This record gives sequence, C-alpha cells and structure tokens, in this order.
Amino acid sequence: MTDNTARRLQADLPDLQSYWMPFTGNRNFKKHPRLISRASGVHCWTHDGHKLLDSIAGLWCCNAGHCHPKIVEAIQKQAAVLDYATAFQMGHPAIFELANKVADLAPDGMDYVFFVNSGSEAVDTALKMAIGYHRLRGEGTRTRLIGRERGYHGVGFGGMSVGGMSPNRKMFGVMLPGVDHISHTHNLEHNAYTKGQPQWGAHLADDLERLVALHDASNIAAVIVEPIAGSTGVVLPPKGYLQRLREICDRHGILLIFDEVICAFGRVGDSFAASRFGVTPDLITTAKGLTSGTVPMGAVIAKKEIYDTFMTGPEGAIEFFHGYTYSGHPLAAAAGNATMDVYREEGLFERARSLEPYLEDGLHSLKGEPYVVDIRNIGLIGAVELQPIEGKPTARAMQLFSHCFDKGVIVRTTGDTAAFSPPLIIEKQHIDQIIDTVRAALRAI
Repeated sequence: MTDNTARRLQADLPDLQSYWMPFTGNRNFKKHPRLISRASGVHCWTHDGHKLLDSIAGLWCCNAGHCHPKIVEAIQKQAAVLDYATAFQMGHPAIFELANKVADLAPDGMDYVFFVNSGSEAVDTALKMAIGYHRLRGEGTRTRLIGRERGYHGVGFGGMSVGGMSPNRKMFGVMLPGVDHISHTHNLEHNAYTKGQPQWGAHLADDLERLVALHDASNIAAVIVEPIAGSTGVVLPPKGYLQRLREICDRHGILLIFDEVICAFGRVGDSFAASRFGVTPDLITTAKGLTSGTVPMGAVIAKKEIYDTFMTGPEGAIEFFHGYTYSGHPLAAAAGNATMDVYREEGLFERARSLEPYLEDGLHSLKGEPYVVDIRNIGLIGAVELQPIEGKPTARAMQLFSHCFDKGVIVRTTGDTAAFSPPLIIEKQHIDQIIDTVRAALRAI
C-alpha cells in the first residue's frame, strides 16, 4: 500500500472517538478499525472495498441474506406511510398480521405473540410473564428462576441473572435474587466430534430435580434454557435431554422457557428448535431472524393457557403492566411480515435442512487440523472448538478471526470457539470457501 493510498483510506474513516462499542476491545479496534460499509446477499464490503463472505449472517440474524430486495422495499414503503404508532391502547394493522404469521409457525398451542425490541427484552418479558402467571393462579410463592450454566440470555439484569457465562456477570455484582442454575451439557470426553445431537447426556436434565429438592417446587416459577446454547460455542442438547426437562417441569408445575433468539426461523432447518426437537415449551423468546436482522425486533410466544390466565379482571383494565415505547414498531412489523413471506416463498427453512449434511461434512473435515479439539453442528449452525493458548484465553480464536477476515471470510468467535451460522441462502461453493479459509487459517496461526 502506498503512502497516498493509506492517507486516502484514513481520510475516508469517520472520527472513531465517541462511539463506545459493545462486546469489543475498543482501544484495539480504534487502532485497527474494520468498518462494514455495505452488504448484499451473503457478502459484505469494508469501507476500503474488501469483499467478505459472511459466515455468521450478521450476528446469527440475517437469515434471508443481507439487503433482501423484498424486505428492503417493505421497510421503505412503511416508512413513507406510518413511521411510528404507540402500542399502548392503540395498534396498527401490520403488527397484528405479523403476530398471526409468527403464531402459525410456532408449535401447536403457542398462539399469542408479545413484541419487544431485542432478545434481551424478550427474555426479561418472558421471566415476568412466568412470575405473573403463577401469581394470578394463586401461587405467588413461585418466584424463583432457574437458568443453566454457560447459558446466554441477553444483557438485561434478568437475562444476566439466569444466564451462566461468567464474563458477562462478574463485573456487575449482585444479580437478581432467587436465581439458581442447573449444570451445562458440554462434555468433550463423551461427546467430542458428534454430528448432530450427542447420544450421551440426557441424564444431565435430572440436575433440575436437585434444585427442586433444594428450593421446593412451590417456590420455582420457571426454567429457561437455550435448546442450542449458541453464544457459549454451539452446545447441542443430548438426545432426550429436552424431553426430560419438559417431563420434570410438568411434574412440578414449573414453566419451561426456550430461548430461541439464535435458533428460530430456519437456523436449525425448521421454524423453531422446539419443532425440530419435538418439545413444546410454555414460552419461547425470539428476535434476530424475526426481521432477518433488518430492524431491531424481538418477541415472546406464549401458550394459550398463559395468555388466558392474564385475561382476567375488568375488561377495560390493563392485564400485563409491561411493554416498550417501540413494541411492535411499524417499520419492524413491515420487515417481519416481508421476512416471513420470503422464508415461505423461497423455502429457506427447507433449504437449510437440505444443506445441513454438506456443512456437516465440511466442518468435520477439519478434524485433525492444528488446535482443533471438537466440532459440533446441526442445521446451518456449526462450531470448531480450539485448544486455547496457555494463559491467554480467547487469543487463539482471535488469531483465527483475524486471519479469516484478511482472507475474505467473517467468522464469529466466542471464547476459543469459532462459530458459524451462514445466511440460509448460502450455496455449496460458499461453504467450501468457508471451510478452505478456516483450514488455511488453522495451519497458519
């Protein structure tokens, strides 16, 4: 690069000073910025024209690909007609349409949709629904919440409290009271290099019985788990594990919440992981793929019994004192409706399921490459876990990230695991490019 070219690129950059970036090493980034200036389909481009294959669909969210023309057009049209409408004591047609489309995709009996703005808000909403539900049924002592070690449920205090990733918790002191955690299911000794769901580990669900014995079921409102624990490194549920959790919750009158912010809307080759695994929870939290990442939006999907329990008291009274200024925002609703149509019209859930074996074979071909200690996959989700550098956790994965970025592929790192969740429109040649780039990176770092 010539000095003139370097000066031109530097001049093209905005002032980076004031933006406090999330989940980012701010000081390092501002010395070595990576700015995405445009995107289309499965690709992004940096401000200086570097083309990148997006192997993580933005951040697990752009399931229909970037800047899908139908979704873009729907947002543009909506912005010109209705920019905002309050969701308090009013509504607009598009949000009711979207609620029906989402409910139609949900497991049978999950008929009601409460809209929020993010996965974090969806989790806090679901936790409040669970506690309120028991109170309305005369079981007000059921306030305790159970999460799982290594779980990620967003960054609100509710989600942090039931979450189980220590870096997200350690700086912020005391969490919500009355929260406990069951053990995680990650086990390399028994499950390393499993394709799909592991055979070993269903018994780990029985750890919930330990907490029932400790706290008594009469004090427990809900258990929240990710069917597939994404942010901790794509940890899959052992066969029978979710079914066992469902049975224990039913036996003790505890609500079961699935956090499907990452794995809903085609990511696992079905509308929801609940459908793929054949286990229906009481509440589902979702976001990301709901609008294919175009406009922030989340939702909680509830069983009819839970909704009906809240529909008591005088008809004009507010039944659930909860919501957000931007709940059901018109632009988000337009994006969501168009996204649901694209998923259906282009058969993207089925496409993801059909490409699962190809991604699986590609990922598992990395077994035996330097530093690889495990590979996991299901649907269009995959992970390659790396041996950490002693005394430098996360450093190896960041080396992989940097190498792949320079070679034209965006990968996601979490801890010392590289995670993959490409857009559902990805083609086999793109999967080949991802695998070849990661293989070369592993041999180079």
